[in-house]
Amino acid sequence: MRLIVRHRTTYRFASPQARLVQLARLTPPSFAGQTVIGWEIDVDCDARLRATRDGYGNDVTMIYVDGPLDALTIEVAGEVLTEDRAGVVAGTTEPLPAAVFLRGSALTVADGAIHALAAETRAAGATPLDRLHALNRLLATRMRFDSTGMDVRRTAADALAMGHGVCQDFAHVFAAAARAMDIPARYVSGHLFRRDGADDQPAAHAWAEACVGDLGWVGFDSANGICPDDAYVRVAIGLDYREAAPIAGARIGGGEETLDVAVSVTQAGHQRQS
Repeated sequence: MRLIVRHRTTYRFASPQARLVQLARLTPPSFAGQTVIGWEIDVDCDARLRATRDGYGNDVTMIYVDGPLDALTIEVAGEVLTEDRAGVVAGTTEPLPAAVFLRGSALTVADGAIHALAAETRAAGATPLDRLHALNRLLATRMRFDSTGMDVRRTAADALAMGHGVCQDFAHVFAAAARAMDIPARYVSGHLFRRDGADDQPAAHAWAEACVGDLGWVGFDSANGICPDDAYVRVAIGLDYREAAPIAGARIGGGEETLDVAVSVTQAGHQRQS
């Protein structure tokens, strides 16, 4: 599938800022099943951009802006050719051994309920791959997707206890439960083409990947109960949301800030319906 992605992030500040430094994980890599045809990052003011790569192998753009500044918009746009590989990820840059992703994190600590979920999942499948598919199905039926309740501080344990959450929460619970079964798992940020025609979205998408024997890394989107297919654009990975978030940064200047995010994922050559 040939997908066109547009992702705009706008910050507005109550008082002028003297300096901003932003770390942007907004550029998807090319690998087997995903080919980036073109990709651009645009900032609506005089800024210095430096491309680099983080410890997970993610493509990162550092953005430096000197003030005074009362607003900032970062926009990315690009075209990606995708293939359905049944969730199997191959050809990615992997600077770290899979065992690193057995580590927990502040957002993916496994409590008693998550360990119980892992035990139930173990009994549902004879092989690690069977268990991961079972976990994916369990979460899709046991948790309700709630697009209005995003909280970047919410842990996997809290999300499971609530019984609902955004895609970020599903990915955190999946990763925590997989690690409780001694299966390396990680958080993935990216984009999803909505086949129902909902091109405009309030945020990027997220899912999880687990390392399975000879297959290597395999994606699982528990919010939708499927493995990623050609409707997915994979951007960045980490132990949890904080390590794979599209944008993170710091600023010098007081006052409150507001954030507005707009994402559009469309299929090239298809006209949008009004």
